[in-house]
Amino acid sequence: MKKYFALLGLSLVALSCNESKKVVTPAQPEGPVIIDVTTLESNDVDVRKYTNTITEGELKEMLYVYASDEFEGRNTGDPGQKKAAAYLVNYYKELDVQPGNNGDYYQIVPNTFFRKGSGLNDSENVLAFIKGSEKPEEVLVLSAHLDHVGMDAKGNVYNGADDDGSGTVALLEIAEAFKQAVKDGKGPKRSILFLHVTGEEKGLYGSKYYSENPVYPLANTIADLNIDMIGRNDDAHKEDNNYVYLIGSDKLSTDLHNISSAVNAKYFDINLDYRYNVENEPNRFYYRSDHYNFAKHNVPVIFYFNGTHDDYHKISDTPDKINYPLLEKRTKLVFATAWELANRKEKPVVDKAEKE
Repeated sequence: MKKYFALLGLSLVALSCNESKKVVTPAQPEGPVIIDVTTLESNDVDVRKYTNTITEGELKEMLYVYASDEFEGRNTGDPGQKKAAAYLVNYYKELDVQPGNNGDYYQIVPNTFFRKGSGLNDSENVLAFIKGSEKPEEVLVLSAHLDHVGMDAKGNVYNGADDDGSGTVALLEIAEAFKQAVKDGKGPKRSILFLHVTGEEKGLYGSKYYSENPVYPLANTIADLNIDMIGRNDDAHKEDNNYVYLIGSDKLSTDLHNISSAVNAKYFDINLDYRYNVENEPNRFYYRSDHYNFAKHNVPVIFYFNGTHDDYHKISDTPDKINYPLLEKRTKLVFATAWELANRKEKPVVDKAEKE
């Protein structure tokens, strides 16, 4: 995640009943409201079946590779980052998920696109694509950044296991779940783009490049679910192994927010913490990860985030520090939300469009 600091307070309250949940949400700050899970359109059996293909064991196995010293901290444009990109491409090839850039998994981000004087080399986004069975022209984007901050002068590697190795391997597991559904003849009805962006740590460059040079029209992009750091507990939730911060879900689309809330209420009951979603939030997390380059073009977004911790942007952000059961749970939440969005009759309505 692009660096910045601090924490704030205020949270989410959840109470359960048979087919609904009473929750405090940013869309209804006046008090608890009913989340109507009957508005969900996906088949329960399918959701549970493919969600259960996501396991902490597979996430852990991949993360110990992706956040290893072999990839030299994945600094944008450096050899280690290119090794990481190749790892992703090979994974999608083995999974038989097709390239998302007209036959090429790579979308080159030229060094001229980066800040003048940055010294960065050409880099690349990695795009993989599952074509929708009924509405292929409508695309749901799932994003995570593939880069981190490299090595220090002494050769110490910033492995970036949480930032954003956790989001990267989550995308890979989600892709595997959707691919299994395809093999079983179960969709998805809309297309899904798995977008691994480069240059996030340098200023959200990879997602900015994609948003300005989209392979699939942004007008046809129904939402971006962005994952940036979902493998740890922050200080505010040291003993809470059932939470995730959600940012941006209600900023552009009431529908997207309600769908997100209903999926969680029906299948997971995770503590959805919205403290960083409030207006004038001093950390400005809404503007600090790759979803924002979609949101500024009026594409609805959700940013999934675990908050910062003592190892944030340090060489101690290593795979052994990851809370793998919680990483699994959060990954399943993103998958189930994506499943609902990809398969429901209507895409989320953008009812809060920003003026450009």
